[in-house]
Amino acid sequence: MNDNENKIEQEQNQKDRTRYAKGLSLIQIMFLLAVLGIVLYGALNWLGKKEAAPAVTFKTIGGEEISTASLQGKVVLINFWATSCGPCKEEMPQLITTYNKYKASGVELVAVAMHYDPAQQVQRYAQEHALPFKVAVDIDGKVATAFGEVTLTPTTFLIDKQGQIIKRFTGKPEFPELHKLLEDTLAA
Repeated sequence: MNDNENKIEQEQNQKDRTRYAKGLSLIQIMFLLAVLGIVLYGALNWLGKKEAAPAVTFKTIGGEEISTASLQGKVVLINFWATSCGPCKEEMPQLITTYNKYKASGVELVAVAMHYDPAQQVQRYAQEHALPFKVAVDIDGKVATAFGEVTLTPTTFLIDKQGQIIKRFTGKPEFPELHKLLEDTLAA
């Protein structure tokens, strides 16, 4: 093989490497665009859809059974709390105020004590603080599990008249934001 043939072969190899590198880049770009499209599609679907509240039944400290189905047609706050939870006890006066402000408009509030909270302790707390809304105890933890594995308290769900979850507040909610959402949900 002479020098000229070597040079031609080297040029051909260089062209092949360049073509391969460009093809690889094109494949990478196509892959990234496909992934981006899937992510955007999922995000748009997630933003556009509301999650239905789970079909559960609450057992109140008064012995009443309330199903999420029976609450349809009302705007509902479901508040998971515990008597041993400092932030829960701090937010309780604001929950009472919120409930009293919006109950005439059709808002229901169910305060669900966590499974580790003794029922007698929950009942005593509810009586001592004159809680005006329904108070239930999640005796076996199934209600908290159905609402997406609630483990942190307080956790509050806002549910619209059609039984769709509008918002999940983990921790003490910003009450002005909650009141605005309640008003918007009631008006819808």
